[in-house]
Amino acid sequence: MTFTETVELRGHIIDSYALPQIMDEVMDRGGDFVIEHIEVGRRKDEPSYARIQISAPTRELLELLLDRAQRIGATSEQIEHVRLEPAPADGVFPEDFYSTTNLETAVRLGGQWVHVDWPEMDCAIAVDQPGRRAWTVALSDVKAGEQVVVGHEGVKVSPLERPRHQPPVFAFMGSNVSSEKPKVLLIHEIAERLRDVRARGGRVVLVGGPVLVHTGSRDLVAALIRERYVNVLFGGNGLATHDIEVAMFGTSLGVSLSEGVPREGGHEHHLRAINRVRRAGSIASAVQQGLLGNGIICLRFIGRTLHIGRLHP
Repeated sequence: MTFTETVELRGHIIDSYALPQIMDEVMDRGGDFVIEHIEVGRRKDEPSYARIQISAPTRELLELLLDRAQRIGATSEQIEHVRLEPAPADGVFPEDFYSTTNLETAVRLGGQWVHVDWPEMDCAIAVDQPGRRAWTVALSDVKAGEQVVVGHEGVKVSPLERPRHQPPVFAFMGSNVSSEKPKVLLIHEIAERLRDVRARGGRVVLVGGPVLVHTGSRDLVAALIRERYVNVLFGGNGLATHDIEVAMFGTSLGVSLSEGVPREGGHEHHLRAINRVRRAGSIASAVQQGLLGNGIICLRFIGRTLHIGRLHP
């Protein structure tokens, strides 16, 4: 059995790579597509149009492909009303909330597209149906009962297009940065200093960020703390957030730490992790409810003395 749905794409979809991106997404994830109709703008200021049939062997894969195509700028041929659910508590999104991007977005209300005010990534979309308004809302600002968009139906994203006229600017695209001193010597020197500090009864403060999680180093850091080479750990929300993301999803910034490859929908994992902890009330409460286990750095080593409270993005 094959599941299919047709989407439409409008605008400067070729030179801005929207159409090739959708093709890549479908092929890379095991789906198939047929371009049923395409109109290509003949000049740089003329828009193009494509109608694409997307197919997949399962309904779940088709939904994923449609979500990816929608985030690139496609819209369903059969436009549906946006789905809404109330926020279950202050500072908590519904479980299946739509995670926003920085791109211009609109939602389908009452048969018309309504612009979403203040586009911002890693937020949700709140809707006032009687007032026909929609806006992005941060996790810390959502109120209990506020109507929030869930799923991807009835959401339209405007793809980022190349400017029609390039300004005469000069910019560096990037540069490679390398250390002149071999890293193994730096590590050896740091290790010797840690041994010396511990031997004379000193104390070591480690100021750590999410990189401890991204690089798979958190267990090594935990070992240094257990062996009293590190006595104080300073970390912000980023360290706690991605440490918890690993506990819940096995990913950091959406990348599997065991396989080293991005997971489907992984770019949303950190925000969904925050939402679950906020629903629980605190990190400690999330552990007590079995959401995290006891393998996170922030709870094992600083939770006893530092009250973390509500976790914000």
